[in-house]
Amino acid sequence: MATNGESEQNQTHRHQEVGHKSLLQSDALYQYILETSVYPREPESMKELREVTAKHPWNIMTTSADEGQFLNMLLKLINAKNTMEIGVYTGYSLLATALALPDDGKILAMDINRENYELGLPIIEKAGLSHKIDFREGPALPVLDQMIEDGKFHGTFDFIFVDADKDNYINYHKRLIDLVKVGGVIGYDNTLWNGSVVAPPDAPMRKYVRYYRDFVLELNKALAADPRIEICMLPVGDGITLCRRVN
Repeated sequence: MATNGESEQNQTHRHQEVGHKSLLQSDALYQYILETSVYPREPESMKELREVTAKHPWNIMTTSADEGQFLNMLLKLINAKNTMEIGVYTGYSLLATALALPDDGKILAMDINRENYELGLPIIEKAGLSHKIDFREGPALPVLDQMIEDGKFHGTFDFIFVDADKDNYINYHKRLIDLVKVGGVIGYDNTLWNGSVVAPPDAPMRKYVRYYRDFVLELNKALAADPRIEICMLPVGDGITLCRRVN
C-alpha cells in the first residue's frame, strides 16, 4: 500500500505528464474551484465536449474548464458580438464563446486541423450554435494578411482569442492590433507556460515546454512594452494575458 508521501509524488508526476493546467498552490484548491464554481454552472454542451476531448490523445491542448467559464463571462461583460479565435482544437473555448454571443454574433475560427474541430462540431450543432461560426482550415497568418490588405476589417473585432503556435504569437499580435477595435480585447493563452517562465534555463522541462518557452517570454516582454494596449496577466488555466486596445 502506498504511503501518503508516495501518493503525493505519484499525483505530482501524473499532473506533469498530462500538463496540469492550474498554477495554484495546491491541487485541492483548484479542485475546490472546479467543484464549487465551474462544474455546477457548466452548460451541458460544454460538459459533453470537455468529456469527449478528455479521451483525445492531445487533450493537453484543450482550454481548461475554469478558463472556459472565465471567457464566457468576459465576453458577456464586454458585449462582444464580432470575434475571432486562432487555434480551435476540439472547440471548447469556441463553444464557450458561441454560448456568450448574441444570436447574430460571429466567430471567425481558424485552425490547421479540421479533424480535431469536427470532433466537437456535432455538439456545437446540437446546441444550435454552428451558424455563429465561420471555420477556416489552415494557417491563420495568410488570412490575417488578406484581411488587413482588404482594409475593411480594421478595428472591427470586439474580442480575439489566441491559443495556437506560440512561435507565431508575436506575428499574430502585429496583425491583430489593427483588426481589434479600440476598446476591444485580445486574449493570449498560455502566457505562464507551465510555470516555465520563471524556471532557470537549465531546469528539467519537457521538450515542447522548453522549445516554446523563449517565444512566450518574448511575447510577454513585447506586450508589457506596447503603448497601444493595456494589459492584465491572469493565473487562470496556464496563464492568460488580456490586452485592451487603447489607441
